[in-house]
Amino acid sequence: MQSNAASIHASVAEDFAAVNRTILDQLASRIPLVETIGQYIIESGGKRLRPLLVLLAARALDYPGDKHITLATLIEFMHTSTLLHDDVVDESSRRRGKATANDTWGNAPSVLVGDFLYSRSFQMMVEVGSMRIMQVLSSATCVIAEGEVQQLTNIGNADIEESDYFDTIQGKTAMLFEAASHSGAILADANAEQEQALQLYGRYLGLAFQLIDDLLDYQGDADTMGKNVGDDLAEGKPTLPLIHAMREGTQEQSELIRQAITDGGLERLADVLAIVRETGALDYTQRRAEEMAEKARAQLEILPPSPYRDSMETLTRVAVERDV
Repeated sequence: MQSNAASIHASVAEDFAAVNRTILDQLASRIPLVETIGQYIIESGGKRLRPLLVLLAARALDYPGDKHITLATLIEFMHTSTLLHDDVVDESSRRRGKATANDTWGNAPSVLVGDFLYSRSFQMMVEVGSMRIMQVLSSATCVIAEGEVQQLTNIGNADIEESDYFDTIQGKTAMLFEAASHSGAILADANAEQEQALQLYGRYLGLAFQLIDDLLDYQGDADTMGKNVGDDLAEGKPTLPLIHAMREGTQEQSELIRQAITDGGLERLADVLAIVRETGALDYTQRRAEEMAEKARAQLEILPPSPYRDSMETLTRVAVERDV
């Protein structure tokens, strides 16, 4: 797994280093707390997959310029701003094994610094100078916000269907993956077929990642994941493992999970974990993730052979084989 991840980054190592430098440059503010919180969350160990997708998509289509660095950076800022806001909404105290910004500095500074990063991303979007990219990213931000609200309204609701779940994760997670690879393709002047393929690649990859995230919440290790096992259940989030378990379990098992979702908390965690395993919900979620990863992989056939395309293919395997 680690060697796979290393090979993905190796193909764009110089670009990735430039993105890291640009991130630090663009965090500059006359308000010290903005820089402090911004650097804290940016440097807290994230995978930076979304900017990576921008770099790989652009390079896979032989993009010769340097605006992909700015584009990748602003995508990371958009993502980081959502993390700051999400942790406040979810009342989270831990992310990536560290205290969250809201736990350290409070809700108000976290929200406001999230706003700063979001605003900075739009400043950088203007620098990229592509109206089409602005259209894609501005539309994506609306979809992402709707996805977050949809997830919020789903909390404690044990009646949502699998299709509702996929609508939610398409908005709150997969949309930014999609926007990253799609905007990278546009920047590189992709033809219509290549542009659509890279848009769909990001979408399916994002779905695969979120499915595995939701699976790991019921089988992962807190020290490895950087968050607590059962966090989703504690918040009353009806994710795919629970939806499948309710559908396939006995009436008694289904009712127990329904009640656990409705009530939130972890009082029934041991029982829920047992039911999730007994009903094959984890295997089912893994299969759906692999299905999405395969759909992502299929989109790459239209691209010319290159180390960048190889890295994008490797990423589809990393998405479903990871344990963090």
